[in-house]
Amino acid sequence: MTLLVERPAQVAAPPAPRRRKRVVLPYLLITPTLVATAYLLLYPLVRNVIISLQEFGLPQLVRGDAKFVGLANYARVLADPEFWAVVRRTLWFTAINVVLIMVLSTLVALLLVRLGKWLRLLVMGGLVLTWATPIIAATTVFQWLFQSRLGVVNWALVALGFEEYRDYTWFADGEATFGILVTLIVWQSIPFAALSLYAAMITVPQELYEAARIDGAGAWRVFSTITFPVLRAMFGLITCLEVIWVVKAFVQIWVISQGGPGQATTTLPVYAFQVAQSLQRYDLGAAVSMLMVVLLVLALLAYFRQLYRQERET
Repeated sequence: MTLLVERPAQVAAPPAPRRRKRVVLPYLLITPTLVATAYLLLYPLVRNVIISLQEFGLPQLVRGDAKFVGLANYARVLADPEFWAVVRRTLWFTAINVVLIMVLSTLVALLLVRLGKWLRLLVMGGLVLTWATPIIAATTVFQWLFQSRLGVVNWALVALGFEEYRDYTWFADGEATFGILVTLIVWQSIPFAALSLYAAMITVPQELYEAARIDGAGAWRVFSTITFPVLRAMFGLITCLEVIWVVKAFVQIWVISQGGPGQATTTLPVYAFQVAQSLQRYDLGAAVSMLMVVLLVLALLAYFRQLYRQERET
């Protein structure tokens, strides 16, 4: 009798794990964008830092023999009382603009939420057209509006009975020019902030508003207890973006007043350009621009820190 011994079935060994091939194609596709961004953003910044640490005037620009002087340019700029006067004017200019932009943009966003479909599309279309208007074109229009003899503003004021504004020269008065520039920058900034806030407001759950209305909350109470707390981060982000936009505003000021009259509208970007071009001291202009960047970064960091603390407390 033959004993048949059944051999256990051999279990196939699991295949050796294959090494994951590194996907190179996505990195190759984004490489041109990264290189272009580095060239357009990082290179000018690094070059500006280098110039601010050198003695770099018109002779050095021609000969190319700039000498390293360390922080001497920064020391000279910081010791100049005019620089600190420009800093104070820039802070005041920024504060007025940002407050007006955020308040008016919030009101426009709330209006868009309450409007009907067709009116909302009409208002949004106007905002988009305003936002799409080139800066030079908008600035030129404002120059014409406030022109002394042919301007619409003087014509309208005289028609309303204000004879003192006949042939009134707005751009010869520092405070008037300051106010015109504030109006121009606020007008250009509202569309972006208003549309962004509107897009955020429509994401807030309607149940929260319905519950608040049932409890008898008014419009201000609904905004202060629901809309703003829920969208606090969005308000903070837009505020930071508007601060950056206002601080670096240069074209509007230079085209309308070139920082005048009497330095009444000279902000840090205009001051840096004046120092670099009028005095042909590109090293001092670079130092002023770098100090502007540092002040802006410190202000934004302080704001983000405060915002982070509020988020942790809530």
